[in-house]
Amino acid sequence: MKVQIQSVKFDADQRLVDFIQHKMDKMDRFVEGVLSAQVNLKVDKDDELGNKVAVVKMDVAGSELVAERRCKTFEEAIDQCLDAIKKQIDKYKEKHR
Repeated sequence: MKVQIQSVKFDADQRLVDFIQHKMDKMDRFVEGVLSAQVNLKVDKDDELGNKVAVVKMDVAGSELVAERRCKTFEEAIDQCLDAIKKQIDKYKEKHR
């Protein structure tokens, strides 16, 4: 799956990019027909809840799945986003049966 990764106002290191690509590649097992995927990363000023924000968007045939999470680390935020996307995929599959 081709994943577009965008980091806002900072440069994501190669380890983080590889982590995201690895996690997104695993999503192919859950849904077919993914047209594109985007991951936006940004650092926010609010450090109380966590200042790392990740937004994952997946374009699936006829629908767009979106999740946004705020955590202490980008890895944790990506994991939580993908868990939310998996739930959306289940709903998508039920709807298109």
